[in-house]
Amino acid sequence: MGTNQTQISDEYVTGNSSGVGGGISDVYGEDSATLDQLVTPWVTSVASGYTLMRDPRYNKGLAFTDKERDAHYITGLLPPVVLSQDVQERKVMHNLRQYTVPLQRYMALMDLQERNERLFYKLLIDNVEELLPVVYTPTVGEACQKYGSIYRRPQGLYISLKEKGKILEVLKNWPQRGIQVIVVTDGERILGLGDLGCQGMGIPVGKLSLYTALGGIRPSACLPITIDVGTNNEKLLNNEFYIGLKQKRANGEEYAEFLQEFMCAVKQNYGEKVLVQFEDFANHHAFELLSKYCSSHLVFNDDIQGTASVVLAGLIAAQKVLGKSLADHTFLFLGAGEAGTGIAELIALKISKETGKPIDETRKKIWLVDSKGLIVSERKESLQHFKQPWAHDHKPVKELLAAVNAIKPTVLIGTSGVGKTFTKEVVEAMATLNEKPLILALSNPTSQAECTAEEAYTWTKGRAIFASGSPFDPVQYDGKKFTPGQANNCYIFPGLGLGLIMSGAIRVRDDMLLAASEALASQVTEENFANGLIYPPFANIRKISANIAASVGAKTYELGLASNLPRPKDLVKMAESCMYSPVYRNFR
Repeated sequence: MGTNQTQISDEYVTGNSSGVGGGISDVYGEDSATLDQLVTPWVTSVASGYTLMRDPRYNKGLAFTDKERDAHYITGLLPPVVLSQDVQERKVMHNLRQYTVPLQRYMALMDLQERNERLFYKLLIDNVEELLPVVYTPTVGEACQKYGSIYRRPQGLYISLKEKGKILEVLKNWPQRGIQVIVVTDGERILGLGDLGCQGMGIPVGKLSLYTALGGIRPSACLPITIDVGTNNEKLLNNEFYIGLKQKRANGEEYAEFLQEFMCAVKQNYGEKVLVQFEDFANHHAFELLSKYCSSHLVFNDDIQGTASVVLAGLIAAQKVLGKSLADHTFLFLGAGEAGTGIAELIALKISKETGKPIDETRKKIWLVDSKGLIVSERKESLQHFKQPWAHDHKPVKELLAAVNAIKPTVLIGTSGVGKTFTKEVVEAMATLNEKPLILALSNPTSQAECTAEEAYTWTKGRAIFASGSPFDPVQYDGKKFTPGQANNCYIFPGLGLGLIMSGAIRVRDDMLLAASEALASQVTEENFANGLIYPPFANIRKISANIAASVGAKTYELGLASNLPRPKDLVKMAESCMYSPVYRNFR
C-alpha cells in the first residue's frame, strides 16, 4: 500500500502521465523544477471559470446569472444566490460605512477596483459626494504617504531611470492599445505633502478613476504613469518598504533627456491625439514641461491650468452674488507657485477679453505674496521667470496682514500649501475692507488649508463667500447654515478631457480653459447661491462634465484644432453618448 502511494505522488510531481489516482500531470514541469531552474509562466486565454471571475473588466461576482454560470463554467465556483448590481452596490456601501479610518475605505475601494471594475465605477458615480474625499483629496494624500506599506497589486506603469533608452518597449508592455488619456507624475510635489517619489502613483490612479466616473472616459483608455527619477526624501530612502529607486533625484540634462524620451515614446506609441496630463511636478519642472511640449503634444497641467480654470469658474459665478464684474476686483494671492501664478494668469486673460485691455495692464489688478513677502518691482531680478509678470510697483511688504492692509483686496486666494496662514487678523481685515469678502483657501489636503470654513464664516460674521480645495462640512453660524463650496479640479479636468477627446483635439489652448470655466459657472443655480455656494453640487457632475465637454469641443472646432470632422450638431448629446456606462453587460 505504501509503495503505491509513493508511486502516485512521484508521478504527480515528475509529470509521468499515467493518470493513476486521477492526479493532474505537471505538463510544463513547474512543480518538478528546482528553485534555481527557470519555468515559463503559461496561462490560459479563454475567459471562463476562474479566469473570468478574476478579470476585473468582466467579473460580476454574485451577479452572474444561472445561464452565464453554466455557459462560462462558473457553476459551483460561486454561492447559488444571484444578486443584482444595485444590491451589490448597497452591500459595498454598507461595508464601507463601517470603516472609521478613511485609509481603510480607500484600500477597500482599491481592492474593489482590482476585483470588479464596473461595480467600482457605479459605486463612485452614484455616491460621488461621499466617496470623492476617499479616492481623491484628502485621503489620497495619506495613501501616497503610505503607498509602500499598502501596495498590493501594480496599477499603471512605473518607468524608472533603469529603463532609459527603452521607454517605448516599456509602454508596449501595457496590455491596452487604445490609450486616450495618460496622467503622469514624477512624485516630486504630491499635493502639499512634498516629495513622495514613486509612491506618488496614487495620484494618477485616483485622477484617472475620476476621468472615468465623472467624465465617462473608458477605463481601458486610461493609463496612469509614474516617472521614477529617484527621491530626495530621506525618510523614504531609509524605508525598507519604499517601492521606488533608492537614489537622489536626477535633475538637469539627465532629467530633461529622460522626459524627452518619454514624451517621444508616448506620441510614437499612442499617436498625436493622446492627452498627457502632467500632475504634481515641482514648480521648476512643471512650467518648463508645459511650455516645452504645449506646441508639439496634446498636454495639460492640472496644477497650473485645471486649478486656474476651476477657480476662475467660482469667481465668475460669485459675480452674480456681488453684482460686479471681474475687472472691478483687486486680487491678492498667498502662494506664487504653479497654482497661484496659473490662476492669476487665467484671471488676467479673462479680464483682458472682457475689457479689451492688454493683458500687461489687467495683471496689475493681481498681487502675489510668496515666502519672502509681496512680489514687487525691486525684487524682479531675483525672481523665477514665472513670478516676474506679477512684480508691480510698490514698496516691499513682508507679512500677509500688512499686504492685505496695503493692497486692500476684494478677493483673497490661498495657494501656499501651508495651513493656518489666513489668521483671524487677516480674515477680519478682509471683512473690514469688504461687505462680502471672497476668501478661497485652496491648499490641499485639508490639514494644509489656509483656514477652515468655520473660521472664515465666524471671523467675518457670516459675510464671507468661501470656497476651499478640500471638502469642509456645512457650518452653522448665527442661526444660519452655510455650505462651503469646493474649488475642486474634478469639476474641470474630466469634462475638459472628454471635450478634447471627442473633438479629436491636437493641442490645448487657454481659450479652451476659459470655455470650461464659463460652462461650469453657468451651471450654478439661484438655489446654490442662496446656500452660499459658488459651485454646483457634485451630485450632477456627469451632466456638468457633458456641458463642459461641449463648450471645450465647440472652442476646439472654432480654433481649427479639431480632427474629428465634421463637427457634430449637438455637442452636449455627443458628449453624453460618448460616456462609459458601468452597468453590467450580459454575456453570451
